[in-house]
Amino acid sequence: MKRADVIDMFSRLRELNPHPTTELVYTTPFELLVAVVLSAQATDVGVNKATKKLYPVANTPQAILELGEEGLKRYISTIGLFNAKAKNVIALSRLLLEQHDGEVPHSREALEALPGVGRKTANVVLNTAFGEPTIAVDTHIFRVANRTGLAPGKDVRTVEDKLEKVIPAEFKQDAHHWLILHGRYVCKARKPDCPHCAIRDLCRYKDKTVIS
Repeated sequence: MKRADVIDMFSRLRELNPHPTTELVYTTPFELLVAVVLSAQATDVGVNKATKKLYPVANTPQAILELGEEGLKRYISTIGLFNAKAKNVIALSRLLLEQHDGEVPHSREALEALPGVGRKTANVVLNTAFGEPTIAVDTHIFRVANRTGLAPGKDVRTVEDKLEKVIPAEFKQDAHHWLILHGRYVCKARKPDCPHCAIRDLCRYKDKTVIS
């Protein structure tokens, strides 16, 4: 995709949604971190339903530890892989208290050292909680980047690296959110809504859907 097309693409997405953000509900960096860990292979809607009940009871590393692994499971049992996620959330809460005075660290290295936190989760926290222009490539962004021709790649890291290069600085802070939302609601996996897509004329996808 040509640079002029990339600028046009993000200008349109910005016009439609000037202030995009995550659909996960949170009020602190710790709440966001836990929500993102819980969201792996789960929907934001499902995570929000669980954390709506969990956070009034336990929304700090200390409170999570006091709740305990079995206690935590009762709140997140509706989320996929909840046993492993409960173990990770307890472990990361302990590490935050032991190594970071209970605060979520601002560095990628420190974040990725936490149990259950990979590059994508670290990127979400750095971007959404701390305002860094990182791009967390999930399944939606991976699909949109490949379909549109914005940043094609065979794996998420290749796509992330390409997005870092092609997205102009003025759009980087919010690009992650625009692409996720576009993939979630318009450029859907099974049947993309090409007829109502704001960037369809810029998109390189060969099998665009039509109004039937």
